[in-house]
Amino acid sequence: MTRARLRRLVEAFAGARILCLGDLMMDEYVWGRATRISPESPVMVVEVDRETSVPGGAANVVHNLLALGASVSVVGVVGEDAAGAALRARLAEEGADVSGVLAEPGRPTTRKTRVVAHHQQVLRVDRERAAPLPDDVRERLEACIEGLARTADAIVVSDYDKGVICSPTARAAIEAGRRRGVPVAANAKPRNAACFAGASLVSLNASEADAVAGEPAFSAGDRLEPAGRALREKIGVDTLVVTRGAEGLMLWERDGACRHVPAHPVEVYDVAGAGDTVISVLTLGLARGVEPAEAAEAASLAAAVVVRKVGVAVVTAQELLDAGG
Repeated sequence: MTRARLRRLVEAFAGARILCLGDLMMDEYVWGRATRISPESPVMVVEVDRETSVPGGAANVVHNLLALGASVSVVGVVGEDAAGAALRARLAEEGADVSGVLAEPGRPTTRKTRVVAHHQQVLRVDRERAAPLPDDVRERLEACIEGLARTADAIVVSDYDKGVICSPTARAAIEAGRRRGVPVAANAKPRNAACFAGASLVSLNASEADAVAGEPAFSAGDRLEPAGRALREKIGVDTLVVTRGAEGLMLWERDGACRHVPAHPVEVYDVAGAGDTVISVLTLGLARGVEPAEAAEAASLAAAVVVRKVGVAVVTAQELLDAGG
């Protein structure tokens, strides 16, 4: 992709109206120094310097979309707790419409707390309840999807298998997109991949694709092309994208085309959240009528920017342009 084409594409992202549905989380970081071993047990003692937090999961997709200039409406669930209130307020402060974020009593906001010492993650603590939503909450979510989709240029579903995404909810998003005439993209987990039949695009990483396919074709790479065609047909989507780390991205489309988008060689510090960046850029490309293969080129470049950062991070429009040379 030429620099001029990348600039036109990034400029087109600004103002795109995206509806983001999924599992909202808060990613928390405890930063410090490991200077000794505990006398109580053979573990490191981390002396804490500071603590930070950023939106995670589907909220990180929202964060990425906003950083690239999109207008975003959010549909999801948080707990009736301080973390949920903070996450909702954070997204609202950044410009997202959070009218579709519901609070469920008795369900904690998903929090992933990472302890980082000398730029290395040494421990992660998860606080969550990954259970299906009660029917009344799910029905309220589906009503939010229907209402907010009326002004969307695209819908993206960020599935972290924490209970928000199920077959009826995924179907509500796909049908809302069909009625609106806009693309629906999803970052799916293996358990829910079949829920996205009829979507415009589904993205999986190699291990997830292996799990859905029932064979290690995508991580091993010895029979990628036929395996991808079969998996796209199995899920029932227009375009299947499989991310393969340093091997780049692979796309399979309904017309039978298989395309490889190479990764950009960079020093990788942290891959956390890279999938969120990829699906965000892919969705923005689809929203602006860009062919999936070209959107994937921009997504690969964006992923190269974000993996050079420590922790869950986003890529801005200017960073994406700078990375394109």
